[in-house]
Amino acid sequence: MPTSINTIKSKLDSHLGDNLTVVAQAGRKKITKRHGVLKETFPAVFVVDLDQEESNYEHVSYSYTDLLTKNIELEFDEEIEEAEA
Repeated sequence: MPTSINTIKSKLDSHLGDNLTVVAQAGRKKITKRHGVLKETFPAVFVVDLDQEESNYEHVSYSYTDLLTKNIELEFDEEIEEAEA
């Protein structure tokens, strides 16, 4: 597990343009799953372009601290396919 924001950012930089699923805590015992593409990383946040067929939003941004505190999880499609093989 990445232990610093810089480590998280560098890992995400290597996945720019990759398809992913964002699993986010949406309240008490509720989670939301959004599919999209990792579009950009910035010093404090990263942007995901969402699949328009599944979501009302074009893109969404999250902070690296969301990953660090486990408020969200990222599942990259290529990693899922490798695990299933």
